[in-house]
Formats: sequence, C-alpha cells, structure tokens
Amino acid sequence: MTTTGRDLPTAAENPSLVTACGRRIAVRCLRLAPADRPITRVTLDVGQDRGGEPGTWAALTADEARALARLLLRHAGLAEGGDGPVEPSRQGVVSS
Repeated sequence: MTTTGRDLPTAAENPSLVTACGRRIAVRCLRLAPADRPITRVTLDVGQDRGGEPGTWAALTADEARALARLLLRHAGLAEGGDGPVEPSRQGVVSS
C-alpha cells in the first residue's frame, strides 16, 4: 500500500488553524493506494493543547466531512446570535 500526495494543499494554503485555546487543527486529504481498492479520506488532526495534553485525529469519508461541515456552519451561526439550538440534519451522520 502506498500513499499519494496529489491534490494536497500547498504550504501557502496552510490547511490548519490555531484555536483561541492554542490547539492547531490541521485538515488534509489522505490517499491510500492499495492495488485492489484506493481509499481517500479527509483527516482532521487536533494537536496538543498549550499544556502539552495530547490531541486526537479523525479520518472521514467525503460524505462524513460534508456532514461535519454542515454541523459546524449551523452551530457557528447559532453562536453568532441565532435563535437557539436547532436539530441538525441526520443525513450522513452516524452515531454510536
């Protein structure tokens, strides 16, 4: 199995942000290329906090990444002064 670097953002695009609490969240495209079935995921890497506590990461399918984006946008709108919590669409979201 090999990984490919195609379609990855350039250094100038900076695919990460640093939150107010100091965590860096990096967003990347991971491509694994086994001979029988290529796998592509959107990865989120939440780095260590300022105190050195470890972060975490997730690998999402394209549909999962879009569902997460919808949830983030909805809640960002609510945080900016919306009318209160709204139940997000469950399409593409899997709960455990």
